[in-house]
Amino acid sequence: MSRIITPYSAQSTAAEVIDGVDLTGRRAIVTGGASGIGLETARALADAGAEVTLAVRDTAAGERAAADITAGGAPGKVRVDHLDLADRASIDAFVAGWTGPLHILVNNAGIMAVPELTRTADGWEAQFAINHLGHAALTLGLRDALAAARGARIVVVSSSAHQQSPVVFDDIHFTARPYEAWSAYGQSKTATILFTVALAKKWAADGITANALHPGGIMTNLQRHLDDAQLRWVGALDEQGNRLEVPPGWKTPQQGAATSVLLAASPEVEGVTGRYFEDGNEAPVIAERADGRSGVLPYALDDKDADVLWDETLRLLRR
Repeated sequence: MSRIITPYSAQSTAAEVIDGVDLTGRRAIVTGGASGIGLETARALADAGAEVTLAVRDTAAGERAAADITAGGAPGKVRVDHLDLADRASIDAFVAGWTGPLHILVNNAGIMAVPELTRTADGWEAQFAINHLGHAALTLGLRDALAAARGARIVVVSSSAHQQSPVVFDDIHFTARPYEAWSAYGQSKTATILFTVALAKKWAADGITANALHPGGIMTNLQRHLDDAQLRWVGALDEQGNRLEVPPGWKTPQQGAATSVLLAASPEVEGVTGRYFEDGNEAPVIAERADGRSGVLPYALDDKDADVLWDETLRLLRR
């Protein structure tokens, strides 16, 4: 299976990727669409004519984002609906309220490097619960809507941080091992890739494709849990300790959204499924962690682990 290379790169923007694509009549959901790359993903899809639902925890912020998108002249309608990925009832309500086909689902929202062990009401470690299980519950609940679209695309925003940890199936929720923020984050992002691999296999007959991606380094609300020492380590503070809007080697939100938009709408990846992308192209599989910023480790694409995670996800969600 040859690696997919497109005309796009790390410098490409969402607007460049969507240029010439007509999404009139298509319906999309973008989780976490009120800010950052979620906002720019939603903007690009709406600019191409799609009807976009911003699935957000803070609906006031969502309404401001929707107004910003429509003020820019986007022809696509932009809706806002409440979704809290840590709350099973909220996910169920969102799914119950959705009617008709769904052509594009962008699982974009997430949390990163929560400093202290935090659990949801179900007793799950928060990063695994929100980044993976919440999106899994949403995706599973929307299966019929995706199938009805006849060619739906699922886009899963993962991270190069998957290189920090595989899924530790013996202790996913840190009940026995010491909690470490980056290991927990990495595990959750590995889970999102593995679940994508499973979706690609299990839902192919429904005409649904699913792909994961690393958006690159972008300064957004995702970094809200990082302290000054961590921000200095990643080069996000200047010499005076001020937070840089775009640190050297990082991307703008418009560039960070480009790979999401590519997988959501571009004809360049029509029919492609079960793969992991970065910088507009399929990422190379690497034997071991190198710079920690590029490539995908084999354990994140492992078919057997994907099946194990699928079964464990269904068990935890009682599906």
